[in-house]
Amino acid sequence: MVVDPKHASVNGRKRSQRPHTSPREVADELRARIRSGTLRAGQRMPTQARLADEFGVERGVVRQALYLLQTEHLLTNVSKGSPATVAPDLGLSRTLTGPGAAPQPTMVALGPRIATAFAAPHVEIDALCLTSVSLNLAIGEGLRQIHAGRLNPAKIDVRVLLPGRDIDLAFPVSVEDRDDDPVHERWLAQRNAQGQVLRHNLLALRATHGIDVHVSFRALPFTPPVKLYLLNGVEALFAYYTLTRRKEEIDHEHLELYDSEGTQSMLFAFEQGAGLRDTTFVEQSHLWFNALWETISSELALTG
Repeated sequence: MVVDPKHASVNGRKRSQRPHTSPREVADELRARIRSGTLRAGQRMPTQARLADEFGVERGVVRQALYLLQTEHLLTNVSKGSPATVAPDLGLSRTLTGPGAAPQPTMVALGPRIATAFAAPHVEIDALCLTSVSLNLAIGEGLRQIHAGRLNPAKIDVRVLLPGRDIDLAFPVSVEDRDDDPVHERWLAQRNAQGQVLRHNLLALRATHGIDVHVSFRALPFTPPVKLYLLNGVEALFAYYTLTRRKEEIDHEHLELYDSEGTQSMLFAFEQGAGLRDTTFVEQSHLWFNALWETISSELALTG
């Protein structure tokens, strides 16, 4: 991260200016200062005006960067008024996100990472999953920040790979063989409804904020045993679907089924540039996703 050399940074160093500094770049530099101890737990941050002067950007860019760090639980009390505060419990904060972070349930880890990804001028999200339930829930924070004026990407591209409607799913499935299949029908209805909601919420940004949005779905000829989220070409979030045998009422009938609670699947985070293992995993995940998208997947209609 580089800034105007005539402005000293918070830790006393000076940098040369680079035009069009993004909120994410500012957040990356401030995150490094927090994690190095230059900005200490419980310490008040410099004012947004001072940070804007240091980085050679508008205050809005600084504010977006601070909101990103707040979603990562590194800052508290971010507002347009008084300076934010470095989170008092950085030991916990450091385990939540970022390279080397401990795996966490999808609904804990995915939302903050997608909110951070939405700070880029061009947001790119690829997802492979059984349904788009987790993605729908996690994307909500990024949408809220856009509607609140805190984030303003110029373009959003989302691609989603889901199982096709006519395949024999490995799961969710009834434990007993049946001629009818209420479990499959419920899964299909959920897949279609969640996909339609995701597409509607994203495409609505065209009318409300003038953002260039594209959302595409394709069908896989198999049941994915894992879920994968690729964010802006630099992050890969990966989880196993862990099956359980349980009872559930479907259409007023009590059934035993094999299923996985995808929102609770433990998500592992990999980031390009965070070491050879992480970088290779991100690159290979992109190659794998693109290969599936361009070869054996087919058009998917989110209808009955």
